[in-house]
Amino acid sequence: MEKYSHILNERWTFGGGVQMGLFDGIIGNASEVNLEKLKEEIKGLLTPNETIKNAYKIIRDTFIFTDKRLILIDKQGVTGKKTQYHSIPYKSILHFSVETAGTFDLDAELKIWVSGNELPIQKSFNKSTNIYKIQSVLAEHVLGK
Repeated sequence: MEKYSHILNERWTFGGGVQMGLFDGIIGNASEVNLEKLKEEIKGLLTPNETIKNAYKIIRDTFIFTDKRLILIDKQGVTGKKTQYHSIPYKSILHFSVETAGTFDLDAELKIWVSGNELPIQKSFNKSTNIYKIQSVLAEHVLGK
């Protein structure tokens, strides 16, 4: 799990432009989450046979890779009491793409197309992020082992 702890940062944009993350370009690297503590916190979200494989936290947002889906947790508002949960079953991911940062475009980008949605979920990363690692994490879960 530690091999992926540094790859998720910046913001998620969902079809209509809703973004996760407050401090784009400032927040740095993701930190690994204690899986036992997280399992207790989100036990109502998991199915009885679902297992958390990897989880990362960036400021208040959490990215959870289970054996069945990707769960994105967006803490909202000043207090963070309002929470939005996005559940994306791996079988619903039609395809995804990565775009590396360039000379003038300093952000790398990940797009995930989910069945039933015309627009992709977009994630921007700062130039220091290894976008190839992100592709590797998704490929491992979407394509299977």
